[in-house]
Amino acid sequence: MELPALSGKVVAFSLTAFPVCYTLNHLSELSYPLSVAILCAMILILLFVAIGSLAQGEISHDPLFAVFAILSFSSLIDLFIALQEDDYGMDFMEFYTRGREPYLRTAHGILSCYWDGTIHYLLYLTMTGAIANRKRYRSAGLYWLGSMVMSIMVFVPGNILGKYSSELRLSFFLNIPYMLIPCWAGLHLFHQDKGPTSYTTKMIAEEHKKGLLQRPWDLALFIYLLLAGLFTIFRGLVVLDCPTDSCFTYVYQYEPYLRDPVAYPKIQMLVFLFYALPFFILAAYGLLWPGCTWLPDWALVFAGAMGQAQFSHIGASMHLHTPYPYRTPEDVWSFLMILNLLYALGIHLLAYRCLRWPAFFLCPSALSQEEKNKKDC
Repeated sequence: MELPALSGKVVAFSLTAFPVCYTLNHLSELSYPLSVAILCAMILILLFVAIGSLAQGEISHDPLFAVFAILSFSSLIDLFIALQEDDYGMDFMEFYTRGREPYLRTAHGILSCYWDGTIHYLLYLTMTGAIANRKRYRSAGLYWLGSMVMSIMVFVPGNILGKYSSELRLSFFLNIPYMLIPCWAGLHLFHQDKGPTSYTTKMIAEEHKKGLLQRPWDLALFIYLLLAGLFTIFRGLVVLDCPTDSCFTYVYQYEPYLRDPVAYPKIQMLVFLFYALPFFILAAYGLLWPGCTWLPDWALVFAGAMGQAQFSHIGASMHLHTPYPYRTPEDVWSFLMILNLLYALGIHLLAYRCLRWPAFFLCPSALSQEEKNKKDC
């Protein structure tokens, strides 16, 4: 897949986060919180007006251009927050983390900000560049969709149920657009054209005849999905306070972070249990039976979700902002790191396999109808 050029307009637009954050941080020391809130709302409106005037052609071609441009601005703000909390000398967002969203100072909040300020930011630049150059960005969009949804599914309930639930402010409702945007963007992305395929009906039929044992790559992925499903069930039972000795040993000697009162790790494991586990089962089915056209798209979505989740979970379990009793013990650090990395890597390999060699998942009847329509034209 050819990567589109990055959008220069969006890069320049997002970099205005530097002077905006610097100004707000100093004004907040002299103004009432309500004044700063009104000023933030005015700046947001100005940003929409600015991107609308700078990129009218791109927005008329695809309205998601404006959404990704605004989100790129907020991504850099999240990066400033993470760097500030890790004492890298960027005192731009102190007024916001202390007075409005203190849960961003948690280890999970910091790692989520790093992910948003790096991976999401690069995805926004890539997707806006694709829109500007009239190229497809469906794969990058689906990966972003899964990552964004996973972030919201863990972060928002964790804020409500965790130890910072008593410190929620009006700024918490700024998360509402982040919950609504993926719904609209997801519908838009799934309705985009997948693009032409280089496979013929005969090639697809030949691929469909191969059993699982004749496809070593798929066999390895099938085994991964089974093991990942078992690991998901086990960690789900751990956070549900399963009384067995194995669960007790694991939560105290291997992953004490699952007991952290911030609630993010517990919610993360439950999200895996109720959403990732069904996908593992369905994906295993898709590797057994040909013609599951839905698998490539959903593998990308869950790859993005798993990448964001495991990055935040692994990083937070070792971060200095996590209290020492809940950090990963040094004697099992290597084992747990490899285990969690493999848990995240497998789903990315599945997505890569589906994109690189999709013939097994294509439907011959649909392709033959498409070929017939092309001949008629």
